[in-house]
This record gives sequence, structure tokens and C-alpha cells, in this order.
Amino acid sequence: MIANSAHVSVMLDRCIELLTPAINSSQKPVIVDATLGLGGHTESLLAKFPNLTVIGIDRDADALKRASERLAPYTDRLFTAHTTFDAITSVVNSFGFSHITGVLFDLGVSSMQLDETNRGFSYSHDAPLDMRMDRSQRLTAAEIVNTYEPGQLVRILRTYGEEKFATRVVESIVKAREIAPLNSTSELAALIKNAIPAATRRTGGNPAKRSFQALRIETNDELGAITRALPAALQLLSVGGRLVVMSFQSLEDRIVKDLFVASTTSGTPRDLPFELPEFAAKFSLVIRGSETPSAQELEKNSRSTSVRLRAIERVAA
Repeated sequence: MIANSAHVSVMLDRCIELLTPAINSSQKPVIVDATLGLGGHTESLLAKFPNLTVIGIDRDADALKRASERLAPYTDRLFTAHTTFDAITSVVNSFGFSHITGVLFDLGVSSMQLDETNRGFSYSHDAPLDMRMDRSQRLTAAEIVNTYEPGQLVRILRTYGEEKFATRVVESIVKAREIAPLNSTSELAALIKNAIPAATRRTGGNPAKRSFQALRIETNDELGAITRALPAALQLLSVGGRLVVMSFQSLEDRIVKDLFVASTTSGTPRDLPFELPEFAAKFSLVIRGSETPSAQELEKNSRSTSVRLRAIERVAA
């Protein structure tokens, strides 16, 4: 995603290239941009394909407002919805469509959210401990840090942040919150840093990175939403339709990879010498494995460093 219209969307050209065959195969193509952000990918798609309709979904009302302003020239071919992308089926149906031509997911936190320091996503700036992608929801990172049981917090940091020192970090959190609630990102970041052994802090960047990622994922139910949304997106695709997904960390990419492998694997028993048509896979990989950014992409957009791109196509009804 992008911070403003001057910034370049991650792997923009490659995403459009991957969706183009699906769009060209339909007279009235419909693409869902499941993480609209500020509309960079959608703007390029609408400009390139004059017969294309895009449905943009985003849980961030601020992003939707900015994207709508940016995409004002295309309002006759653009629908938007303020919701989480696991509501993709109901959103598509609400605009009168039962099948779609393609879907694009740009997972994780957006550059806009990172750049707005008051949102509390960054450990590098002092801000309220918020981390909500949708500021209309109730649960914040502060509530998690201050009210969750220690065992819950350890599980979150280990599972979502892969933090080896989760127990030490949580012990420090519990001691601090007994004195006063933790409501500041800088306060939490300093606490995490002090909880991690000095020898470990010398490498791997800011030691708060893993815990902040874990809290953000829990606050927004990110992995749960992905797990629900991707299968729903696959079911919406017409034959020839494509799903393109950009992941920015290993937990997201693992969910995408496992689903793509399962969806492209035949259900015919392995001991049979022939394919049973009723058990044939309905999807085929467009990319074997995943793609990473080119040197030119990295030079143009440093925030594409960790992206992994995967794509799949529906080949049978």
C-alpha cells in the first residue's frame, strides 16, 4: 500500500500483469481490491482497462475517504465498502455480482497507517497504544496489554511475533501495569527492550518489532481474517479468474501458501493411474512458489523489501 498518491504501490506493474489475462478474458470484468488503501493499484487498473469495474474494500475509513478522492474520475466503475475483507462474499453480492474476474490482496499494515504516528503502529514514535486499522472497533492494543491474562499475552507474542523471550517480556508488562496502565508506544517499546537480553539486542533491529507485530495482529484479528477471506475469494472467481496476494511476513505467507497448495492438489487417490475428473483440482498456480521484488522495485520502493507475491487461477467450475 502507499502513504499518498506520490508514493509507488508495491509491485504495481507485476500485479497488473498477473491480473491482465483474467481481465482480458471477460467482456465485463470485475476485480476486487480487497485492501484498497489509498487506491494505487485500483487507479492503475481502472486507467488501463476502460471496461473494468473495481470493488474496493478497506477497514480503515480514513483510507477509504482518501482513496475515493483520488479515484473520483472513475466513480462510474468503482464501488467501495468499509468493512474487513473476510466479508468479501457479502460485499460482492451487495453490489449485484455473484462471480468476479480477479482479486488482489495487499496484506498487513499499510504505509499510510505506519506514517500516521498517532495510530500507534510504530515503535519508533511515541503515540497512544492503539493499533486499530478500523478506529470504530472497540479493542485496542492498550486493552490487550493491560487486561489480557499473562498466559494469553505469552501465546500472542510467541505465535504472532515469534518472540523467543515472550515470557520475560510479559513478566515486565505485568509488573509495569500493576503500577499504572501502559498506554504509550514508547513506554512499551522501552519496556520490551529492557526485558530482552543485551546480547540478543545487538542484532536483528529494534527488539520491540516482534512484539508490536504480534499485538497489531491480535488487535485486528489479521490472520483470522486472512484465513476466512482467501477461501471465500477463491469461491467467487469465475473460470479463468485470478487471485493475487502480497504477503509481508512469514505468518501471512504460510497461510497463503498452504491454501494454494491445497487448492491446486488433486483429490484423486494416489494409487490410481488416472485422474478422476470429479476430484481434479479446480485451481492452478500461476507462479511456482513465490516471487520477490526485483532490484528495480527495491530501488524504487524500499517498503517492498519483505514482500512475497503469489498467484493462482481458477481452471474449472
